[in-house]
Amino acid sequence: MITLSHPTGNQFVRALLAALHDTDTLDGFFTTIATASGRRHYELPREKIRTRPFRETLRLASQRLGVEVLTAHETGWASADAVYRDLDRAVARWISAHPGPGGVYCYEDGALETFRAAKRTGKSAFYELPIAYWETSRQLLIEEAGRLPEWEPTLFATRDSEEKFQRKSEELALADLVVCPSQFVRDSLPAAVRHKCVVAEFGSPVARVPQRRNGPRLRILFAGTLSQRKGLADLFAAMKLLNRSDVELVVMGSPTAPMDFYRAQYAGFIYEPTRSHDGVLELMATCDVLALPSIVEGRALVQQEAMSCGLPLIVTANAGGGDLIEEGKTGFLVPIRCPAAIAEKIAWFADHRNLLPMMQDAAQKKAGEYTWAAYAEKILEAIRR
Repeated sequence: MITLSHPTGNQFVRALLAALHDTDTLDGFFTTIATASGRRHYELPREKIRTRPFRETLRLASQRLGVEVLTAHETGWASADAVYRDLDRAVARWISAHPGPGGVYCYEDGALETFRAAKRTGKSAFYELPIAYWETSRQLLIEEAGRLPEWEPTLFATRDSEEKFQRKSEELALADLVVCPSQFVRDSLPAAVRHKCVVAEFGSPVARVPQRRNGPRLRILFAGTLSQRKGLADLFAAMKLLNRSDVELVVMGSPTAPMDFYRAQYAGFIYEPTRSHDGVLELMATCDVLALPSIVEGRALVQQEAMSCGLPLIVTANAGGGDLIEEGKTGFLVPIRCPAAIAEKIAWFADHRNLLPMMQDAAQKKAGEYTWAAYAEKILEAIRR
């Protein structure tokens, strides 16, 4: 039996929860908040869910009210790091009180105390790493801060403490199995631990009937946090290099700097604020291509979401979806930190718009090869082994 822990219950968490419950191997799910409906609702028997709501409730309220001292990075009593650690300690106490066979399944930054308790009580420790390992991520982002210092304030991970990095290292060392969402994440790990890794790719949404757009401009979509971790500076630079009136850039996501900063970098983009998942898919249906020249990710789900809407991709391998790209069919891979290559591929799409319908179909077909059921089954099979 498996005890699973995650503070917010992302889509990949829900997929694994459903598989564990359906196979009668879920002992319990620890999270912060569980509601009767809405985004924090889980399709599980109530007795399977154990909550730890106080810090997360205060974190959400502090964000709405702008009380930054409570949510300050790492140090705030209701910061995201504090929420993760509080839940981790609660799960560890429960595990310590229930020794014996079984396993615990946790995620990066919320596993250390739980794994220590698991080792003391004879349980296996299963670890999911949703983004590239911290040593790789830190090195790439430090390089970005030096290359584009004006974008450094958008790179929050450059401010992580040595204590946090040490926690990550110990979590990895204690894990009996490490689940990675992409080959890029697996390759980011120290060579000595790759033998205990399995790659389980995320699933795609159900494909939507693509809109066959024939507008006067090619619409390029960027979707994600407005940060250089996702390569936004390089995309802006590419648009300036391109300088074509028949191409427009739509930027959707959460700003990490004042909007004036982004306009100073490239004034010509159309900004779209964050919205519900269905709203994101609706926006995607009005665009032609997704561009995500990320510096470091795990496996950016937005890639498969866009493909399910019929958008081919311009992405880096560091976005974690290199396996999604069939060159010239489902999109193109570009190197990181290369605005010229991004501009070249955007220009190719603008000059070959007659090929978009074929590429839309190919993108949807490729996205359909990845399901949440297959993601969960790869993990369950690795756990059984």
